[in-house]
Amino acid sequence: MALALTMGITGCGVADAAAVGDGTAGAHSAGDRLFPGLGNGGYDARSYDVHFDYRTGTKKMTAASTMRAVATQDLSSLSLDSAAQKIRAVAVNGETAGFHTSAKKEKLVITPDRPLRAGSPFRVTVRYTADRGKDPVSPAYHLPGNAKWPVKSWVNTKDGFAFMGQPDRSHLFFPNNDVPGDKARLTFRITTPDGVRAVANGDQASHRAVGGGRQEFTYRTRAPIPTHVSQVAVGRFSGTTRRGPGGLPIRSYVAAGLNNANAKKLVGRTPAHVAWLEKTLGLRYPFERYGVLGVNSTYDGVALETATMSTFSGLGFAKMTAKQEEPIMVHELTHQYFGDAVSVHSWDDMWLSEGHATYYQMRYSAARGWSGLARAMHSTYKAAKKQRADSGPPGRLKNAVSLLFDTDAAGAVMLYGLRHKVGDDTFRAIEKTFFTAYRDRSASTQDYIDVANRVSGQNLTPYFHAWLYGKQSPKVPGHPNW
Repeated sequence: MALALTMGITGCGVADAAAVGDGTAGAHSAGDRLFPGLGNGGYDARSYDVHFDYRTGTKKMTAASTMRAVATQDLSSLSLDSAAQKIRAVAVNGETAGFHTSAKKEKLVITPDRPLRAGSPFRVTVRYTADRGKDPVSPAYHLPGNAKWPVKSWVNTKDGFAFMGQPDRSHLFFPNNDVPGDKARLTFRITTPDGVRAVANGDQASHRAVGGGRQEFTYRTRAPIPTHVSQVAVGRFSGTTRRGPGGLPIRSYVAAGLNNANAKKLVGRTPAHVAWLEKTLGLRYPFERYGVLGVNSTYDGVALETATMSTFSGLGFAKMTAKQEEPIMVHELTHQYFGDAVSVHSWDDMWLSEGHATYYQMRYSAARGWSGLARAMHSTYKAAKKQRADSGPPGRLKNAVSLLFDTDAAGAVMLYGLRHKVGDDTFRAIEKTFFTAYRDRSASTQDYIDVANRVSGQNLTPYFHAWLYGKQSPKVPGHPNW
């Protein structure tokens, strides 16, 4: 089902970009194959500072967002991805700017009162209303017949909400350049009633009373992250603080009504998960803190690698066994390295994120004695063959709908085969070299192939291309009878 929304145009009377005699309009697309309408050109986002005013009894929140960026061309106008928001005012460098919005294209197009020069820093402030009752499906999802997309991006709970912004829905929450390759630092400021907590990516920078029975929480990331793994959650949470390897702060939050003995036991395993993955990868955890968030919801039946604090259903924490839940917890932790600290450059590179997370999840299960690695990989290989037949090869999926679910199996088995092909020491060196080279940046499939070829001293390009772009699943090194 294609998304069909009516065009809505608003503005404040300043001339359109075409009337500005200097500079050119920034592109309204980053050129992603799977999400062709997503992203914007002409600038590099450096940070977002977002404020939400949460109040009970309504799904509407007064909000404001300031993007700081650097122009990469002379700009007469620029755009941000923005969906289902009532834009009230826009300013560029503190001066009122013209703007219009397109609901169908999910764009906010901005015309500053004077062109922005290439290389110059600038800031865009948008004042708007965020409406958690509006949850349009991505325009890139072409669903068959009357099918409905089951995932909600605004995850509303009895006492608040949470984000689920992957892959292209974070611009429902705040206007941004919603592509994984344009990472930025995030600051979230959330006002709530007393007794209701807000949590978000990064460290808590402040918590203060603001009067009238209300309080403000501020969180800030030190490193840039992709927009699709941003997280703000509001609710009645029970928090715990532990120390991980090297004194790493591990701060976790579980919905208060779900924080039973089972949840506490699972959450308590998080330091051990970090220690296991650090040892396995030979790499320190990449962010300022870690933890898990268990919200009072099914959370769309998924878990998400929201940066510095992975998000889960608190219902799962309350009732699932260690064998069921811990591998998923390690999966999301692995994404903090592959997917968050090193983000994919385009959505055709998603196997770099999902393949790694699934591979190390399976290695963790084997290390705990819950499954034999070869046997589990054989089952995953069979699943990968079906995914390839249904959705296309993992590096060239047939459609955007398959992105979240159909690159994990093939990516994991490919990495398993690569380790067998080059040996454990060389495989580990490839992983470490790749991560170190692209930490706090984005990376493409070709970037990974180049590192693997250089570190191994072999031409592994045919191996990767067969797995990522071939019509049929190749044979797995070491398992010719699979």
